[in-house]
Amino acid sequence: MKAFRVEVRVMPRATLLDPQGQAVEHALHALGFAEVTAVRIGKHLILEVTAPSKDDAAARARAMCDRLLANPVTEDYSVLVEAA
Repeated sequence: MKAFRVEVRVMPRATLLDPQGQAVEHALHALGFAEVTAVRIGKHLILEVTAPSKDDAAARARAMCDRLLANPVTEDYSVLVEAA
């Protein structure tokens, strides 16, 4: 078994509203940062996963996203796996 560093990025689907992002965008405008035109807020997770191969580590990470880390109805995710 090898150790892998897995980065998971979870973001609201582009077609859905992002209330947190909108709130931050409005706050930035109120603070004088008018150049900001769009804000999307998501989650960035870094996991250390032990698995026989990089492909197995990626498959386990996708299973974690499907079952817990991402809401399949409202969020999309990406997985990046590197040797630890």
